[in-house]
Amino acid sequence: MFDNLSDQGVLQLYENIRHQVAADKALGGRYRLLGKSASERAERLGRELTSRGVKFIAIDW
Repeated sequence: MFDNLSDQGVLQLYENIRHQVAADKALGGRYRLLGKSASERAERLGRELTSRGVKFIAIDW
């Protein structure tokens, strides 16, 4: 699924979700900008990063 992306590209996609989660939290949980599909995508990205041996910080949902 992410075969055509560099390690940095996959990490950037993951970090973009992290920033969106932070934005959700900054809104005090009143609004949800991200749903289940974003958490599933983050999970797939995290597995890809792990398989590539790229270090990353897990998203605190």
